[in-house]
Amino acid sequence: MLSADLLALACGGLVGFSLALIGGGGSILATPMLLYVVGLPDPHLAIGTSAVAVGANAWANLFPHARAGHVRWPAALAFAAAGVLGAFTGSSLGKRVDGHHLLVLFAVLMLVVAVLMLRGRRNGAESGYPKPRLFPRLGATGFGAGMLSGFFGIGGGFLIVPGLIFASGMEIIAAIGSSLVAVGAFASTTAINYAASSLVDWRVAALFVAGGIVGGWLGARLARRLARTRGALNLVFALAIVAVAVYMLVRNLHF
Repeated sequence: MLSADLLALACGGLVGFSLALIGGGGSILATPMLLYVVGLPDPHLAIGTSAVAVGANAWANLFPHARAGHVRWPAALAFAAAGVLGAFTGSSLGKRVDGHHLLVLFAVLMLVVAVLMLRGRRNGAESGYPKPRLFPRLGATGFGAGMLSGFFGIGGGFLIVPGLIFASGMEIIAAIGSSLVAVGAFASTTAINYAASSLVDWRVAALFVAGGIVGGWLGARLARRLARTRGALNLVFALAIVAVAVYMLVRNLHF
C-alpha cells in the first residue's frame, strides 16, 4: 500500500511538473500512469480517477489566469456549458466500451496529441474577437470537444485551445486561460459520471492531486529558467507520449 501511495504521488508530481513546464498535453499521461505504474486494475477505474485529478488541477490553475485577465468569461462559460453536455454523453458511452478497446483508442489519441505537440501552437492572434455567430460556433465546437474529453477521461486542452480560437477568434493567451474553465467543467462532469458507477479510487486521486500541486510548483519555478530549451523539452515529451502509446497498443492489440 505504501509503495502504491508513493507511486501515485510521484506520478501526479510528474504530470503537474510537465504541465507547468511545457503546457498542455501532460494530463494525457495520467491514465496510462495510473494503470501501468500505480497499478489500478481496471481501465475504467483509471479513467475515472484521472478525471478527478485533471479537474482539480484545472480549477487550481484557473485562478492565476483569471487574476491576470486571461479569461474571456462569456465565451468560456458558453463553450463549457455546451461541452458539459458533450462530456456527459461521451463519458456515458466510454463506460460501455470494453476496457481493452478503449485503451487502444486512447493510444491512438495519444499519437494524435504527440503530432499536435510537435507541430506547436500558433503564437499570433486570430482574426478578431468576437467572431460573427459567436455562441452557435462555441456551442457546436464545445459539444464536440466535451464529448471527446468525456469519452477518454482527459482534460482535452489540446482540443479546447484551438477550438476556442477557431470558434471565437480570441488570442492564444486568452484561449489558454479560458480553456481551463472548460477543462475543469469537462473533467468534473466525467468524474461525477464515473463516480456514480463507483469507478473512482478517491485515495489515489487525492495522492495524485497532491503530487501534481508540488510538481506544478517546481515546474513553474523552472519554466522561465528553461524557456530557451522549451522546444527541446516539448520534443522529448512528445516522444515520450509516442513511446507510451506504442506500449499501450502492444499490450492491448492481439495480432
